[in-house]
Amino acid sequence: MDKRTRIKATLKGEPVDRPAVSFWRHFYKEETSAEGLAEAMLGFQNKYDWDFMKVNPRAEYHVEDWGNIYAYSGNDHIKPQLKEGCIKDVNDWKKLDVLPPNQGVLGEHLKALTLISKSLDKDVYFVMTVFTPLSIALRLVNDATVLVRLMKEAPDALHQGLQVITETFADFSRACLDTGASGIFFATTHCATKDLLSYEQYDAFGRTYDLQVLDAVKDAEFNILHVCKSNNMLDHLLDYPVHAVNWDAADKTNPGLGEVLRRTDKTIIGGVDHTQHLLANDPEMILKDAQNAYNETGGKKWMLGGGCTFLPQVSEKNLMALRRVFDPNFK
Repeated sequence: MDKRTRIKATLKGEPVDRPAVSFWRHFYKEETSAEGLAEAMLGFQNKYDWDFMKVNPRAEYHVEDWGNIYAYSGNDHIKPQLKEGCIKDVNDWKKLDVLPPNQGVLGEHLKALTLISKSLDKDVYFVMTVFTPLSIALRLVNDATVLVRLMKEAPDALHQGLQVITETFADFSRACLDTGASGIFFATTHCATKDLLSYEQYDAFGRTYDLQVLDAVKDAEFNILHVCKSNNMLDHLLDYPVHAVNWDAADKTNPGLGEVLRRTDKTIIGGVDHTQHLLANDPEMILKDAQNAYNETGGKKWMLGGGCTFLPQVSEKNLMALRRVFDPNFK
């Protein structure tokens, strides 16, 4: 099978020649320009020949155009650090404007996606990382306790800001599809965890806006929901209109692959412990993860991947082992 056929068959629950596999990471040094990001993503794809490409954008791209300022180290192992945030008091939420998708940092990322689309093999799906509106709001205040307090003390101001964020990223997500992207990788980051919010809070400040963004890309071929962190709300979000879900199934506070597969008709992506096993200098640990995931799912409606973005320190040896585990002829 070619990659596109393999992905389509997996999404439909049809037999495949082997499980699809993909992993993703940041390139902090290169991703500060459209050309650098495109080159890094394409180089990573060409080296490992993943079945689909998850574009990891500039780490803070989703908040820079509103005024958050970051220091970039120039080191591929060090993520950018916040220097100044744009939300300093509750009234600043009312000052946020809907951003045009083709200007500023957002425009740079559309340029990067266009460059990727022109150079990527046409049988490879690629998805753009888009963060949920609530997770973007959290990044704007940079403090989870502040965000939760706003929900209680200034909900109207927060809702006003969330609607602006939602309109901005609904427009941006549609524009991503226009570049040739196959869909979005819709990530909750720190917000969809029961350690931070109740289901009721997430429904009021998260779900309402998430569904607006997903509606903007409802015609995409391959949308993925990524639910981050421990003790996550995946069970509460399984009804989202996406083709596949990804989460850290290796975390014992989260549901396992088989459990989720029994509860949804969506394809699941994951199985490898990206926080410990993938970082260890022992490919046998991650190969065991891969085989256990295959056994748990029966290889049906499942793609091999990590539970989240892996750290740049992960060795080439480990990644090559995962690429070859179900495709031993890969060179």
